[in-house]
This record gives sequence, C-alpha cells and structure tokens, in this order.
Amino acid sequence: QVQLVEAGGGLVQAGGSLRLSCAASGRTLSNYRMGWFRQVPGKEREFVATVSWSGISFDYADSVKGRFTISRDNAKNTAYLQMNSLKPEDTAVYYCAASIGTPGRGTNYYTTAYYAYWGQGTQVTVSS
Repeated sequence: QVQLVEAGGGLVQAGGSLRLSCAASGRTLSNYRMGWFRQVPGKEREFVATVSWSGISFDYADSVKGRFTISRDNAKNTAYLQMNSLKPEDTAVYYCAASIGTPGRGTNYYTTAYYAYWGQGTQVTVSS
C-alpha cells in the first residue's frame, strides 16, 4: 500500500505562486508514475499533470501548460507541483495520485481510473 499526503495549498492572489508537495509512505515511489488532478464542487476530477517514474517524461493539461511544473525527488519519496501565474479558475482541491505499470484498456495516464493511490487533497484558492 502507498499512502500519499499533499501539502502546500492555501489562499493566494491571482498572479501568485504556490508549490504543492505529495509525500509518500508505505512504499518507495521510485517505480510509480505520479499525477496531479484537481476538482471543484459539482465537477469531475480533472487531469493537471503527470510525470514518469524516472522524472524524464511528463505532460500537462493545456490549461496549465507554461504555468505549472511537475517534478519528483525519488530520494525523498516526494512529488511536487509548482504553480505559477495562478488564475482564479485554478481554484480547486488538488490531489496527487500514484500508480505502477501500463494503463489498462480504456485508461491512460490522464484518467483517474489509471491511478491506484490517492491523497486526501489540498485546497488551493486563487483570489482575483
């Protein structure tokens, strides 16, 4: 089992920055793909960013490209999401997720179904 704990959320003005962290326990994350998702009330959880186990391959939702950066430190068993130039529409609960192996039928690295482990979420609020 993998336990994930997010931290770093908070209230920030538009244009500001936040850095979220996702600390893992239970198992080493070095073999796991990591992802960040976000969710607002009444909407489905949406993909934000993902990074491969090696940290070499990553991808982002179009809405955050050029503003957010996903990274990981396998030695610290931690993943990060650096969020710059924040906008009010980035307001959401942010979740980190982890999984291992290739996606099954009907899933891919951008879908919630692929990820087996989830954190409890951290609130990010961007004021205008």
